[in-house]
Amino acid sequence: MRDTKESRLLLALLVAIAFALITVDIRGGEQSPVDGARRVAATVFGPVENGVASAVDPIGNAIAAVRDSDERHGRIARLEKENAELKARLGSDDRNRNRVRELDELLKRAGAGQYGIKAAEVIGIGAAQGFSWTVTIDAGSNDGIKRDMTVINGDGLVGRVTTVGPTTATVLLANDPDFTVGTRIERTNELGFATGQGSRPLSVQLLNGKAKVKPGDRLVTFGSQADRPFVPGVPVGEVIRVDPSSGELTRRLFVRPYAAFSRLDIVGVVVQAPRTDPRDTVLPAKPKPAPTVTVTVTPSPQDPGDQPQGEPDEQPLAVEPGATPRPDGQDQDQE
Repeated sequence: MRDTKESRLLLALLVAIAFALITVDIRGGEQSPVDGARRVAATVFGPVENGVASAVDPIGNAIAAVRDSDERHGRIARLEKENAELKARLGSDDRNRNRVRELDELLKRAGAGQYGIKAAEVIGIGAAQGFSWTVTIDAGSNDGIKRDMTVINGDGLVGRVTTVGPTTATVLLANDPDFTVGTRIERTNELGFATGQGSRPLSVQLLNGKAKVKPGDRLVTFGSQADRPFVPGVPVGEVIRVDPSSGELTRRLFVRPYAAFSRLDIVGVVVQAPRTDPRDTVLPAKPKPAPTVTVTVTPSPQDPGDQPQGEPDEQPLAVEPGATPRPDGQDQDQE
């Protein structure tokens, strides 16, 4: 339609009428005179609006999805964070349970040997002061720790204190090549010296070259003068190999230590030695061997009537005087 003066007047008139109807509708409220017309229009154009809305719903949903994506990503991130925290908490609970078990075993060993101990946690591991195998613990001089004190855990001997600070201390582990401790064999009381060999078993040199030793024998610390650096009776390890005796004055053994030096966590520093040597009372109880089941089969006696028919009874061979029985049943006269 061409833009004429009449068309502009008509458009202005329609706009004025529309504003007038809107004003009347707003002022009338529920009693609006155009309410009936609005209902008729809703009835006529409602289906058309629904159809148009259905057609554009995917577009609206896409826009809403884009708008809500940040919120969903944030919610997913929060859930992932909560799951990670839960897993960490569960892992921490497992670790705490293990530490409680280790502390319980440590207290049992200390009680059996009457050792006064200061519990500590391993907070560092590595070479120190020229030694290859050392750990750092979170207890020092402020806790009564002194140099050359024995260090144990729930399994047995761990090492000895070499350096002490106010809040930390360095422990030389028993598997260090520069570590040596006097030992005593449980069964025979034979004395020797155990030396560390890193990740290999401890090497023990017995003072008696003719000592009777076998795999499975267990060793404890012999103890030092004034109980420094070693208190007596601490479990050291178990013999796994014995070198053949070669007539020398000493004899060499190889001992698997009880302590796992690569998995140390809770340890105890012996700050008070026992009044008497606990001897072998600190050693763990030996496992009982599994019983061996022996089955004995006893044959039942056979009645004469049970012999199968058709088989003649075995009769002793009759041997005439002067004849020698032969395998084929025939007799051979002696010449």
